Amino acid sequence: MILQLDYTSDEPIYLQIRNQVVHEIASGALSSGEKLPPIRTLAAQAGINVMTVSKAYQILKQEGYLVSDRRSGARIAIPNKRQDTLTKSQKERLALLISEARLQGVAKENFMTFIDEQW
Repeated sequence: MILQLDYTSDEPIYLQIRNQVVHEIASGALSSGEKLPPIRTLAAQAGINVMTVSKAYQILKQEGYLVSDRRSGARIAIPNKRQDTLTKSQKERLALLISEARLQGVAKENFMTFIDEQW
């Protein structure tokens, strides 16, 4: 797994890892049952603290995107729970993103095209 981390970003590294894994699952690049690198290996490859990767994996596990055990390590788990509407948190994050895009002059059509491309 190749991570693209921005060490100058205000976003913590563990969230960057979490977000990239979620994006890879959603895009189909990572599939259910696929094994992720051990925490120590990923930390060494990325040149970051082991606890940073551990925190990212723990969040992914809490959210249901990851299962792990001592024998087989961390594996991708695609949550079975489906929802038809956005959660309150998702709505708030999306509303903020839309507001930022509007303030920066992004045309609604361009925004919607990007959403369609990502979906």
